[in-house]
Amino acid sequence: MSENRRPRLDTPRDTRRSFVRRPAYDADAFGSFAEQFARFMGTARFLMWMTLFVIVWMAWNTLAPDDLRFDEFPFIFLTLMLSLQASYAAPLILLAQNRQEQRDKVVAEQDRQANARAHADMEFLAREVASLRMAVGEVATRDFLRSELRSLMGDIEDLSRRTPEDEPGP
Repeated sequence: MSENRRPRLDTPRDTRRSFVRRPAYDADAFGSFAEQFARFMGTARFLMWMTLFVIVWMAWNTLAPDDLRFDEFPFIFLTLMLSLQASYAAPLILLAQNRQEQRDKVVAEQDRQANARAHADMEFLAREVASLRMAVGEVATRDFLRSELRSLMGDIEDLSRRTPEDEPGP
């Protein structure tokens, strides 16, 4: 029998290897870096350093001698640097937000499960309290027992006061 070289439909294909190897990276480490970066960019410290950087840049390129200036008045290179920083910052911040959203989903699911358990426990306890109330309603109370004992004592005293003549005869 000749061998059929065509792939069968019930078996998965082999992965093709590319000539250029893809860079490998640790997604958690990269995500952690993105979160730290986003946290730093949201601070007053970052704004102060960035403001200081822009002021120094503009002052140098305005007040320095002409031969030492590297970015003339419209500050095109500064604009390019800030745009480059923003183009990297935006995806990193989005990545950090996505990771936070995933954590929030996990926490929300855990909270929902805890709330469901607490609700079931409260329903169970409510049923138990209702059954205890019903059982207590059927139990004789102290006042009821006292009144019954008083009436029995009264009956006993009445019987002890009777004389044999008071008994009706045959």
